[in-house]
Amino acid sequence: MTMTETKLLTADDLLCLHSEGVRGELIRGVLHETMAAGQEHGEIAVALSAALYNFVNPRRLGRLAASDSGVWLERDPDTVREPDIAFTSAERLPLGTRIPGYSEVVPDLVVEIRSPGDTRSEVRDKARMWLSHGVSLVWVVHPDSRTVDVHQPDRAVQTLADDASLDGADVLPGFTCELAAIFDA
Repeated sequence: MTMTETKLLTADDLLCLHSEGVRGELIRGVLHETMAAGQEHGEIAVALSAALYNFVNPRRLGRLAASDSGVWLERDPDTVREPDIAFTSAERLPLGTRIPGYSEVVPDLVVEIRSPGDTRSEVRDKARMWLSHGVSLVWVVHPDSRTVDVHQPDRAVQTLADDASLDGADVLPGFTCELAAIFDA
């Protein structure tokens, strides 16, 4: 009996694959391809990104990134994840710093929008993974139920209905956004 060894990919391999049209994340060196998530997913991402941008940018609080940017979380084997939206404070990632590849600075806030093929447990596990790497606030958006699960370290998950508002907690003090506006964008 012969055993074949799977070649683990690196973050650099993933960047090369992306330029060839392959889209996905690396989890401990293994490629997990992702597919387009659909119109509703995209509209929610744009609406929430716009609300965050309109708050963050004029105050020069930090940087926002979209899913294709990727965050390099682990090495040997490499893990690169793609949050739908990420905010990193200017204190942790100075404005104007050029990052041509994946950021190695873990965001302060991550937004994951549940795709049609995702299960609730998959997105819950993804939120826990972000928290375990030092993210302070994770919003998991559930378009089907028009709810958002708010994850913070050492706190119970809070589920907000579409008649509630998101707030930036300690990560973005003063930020609020009505969920109905995000879901009805």
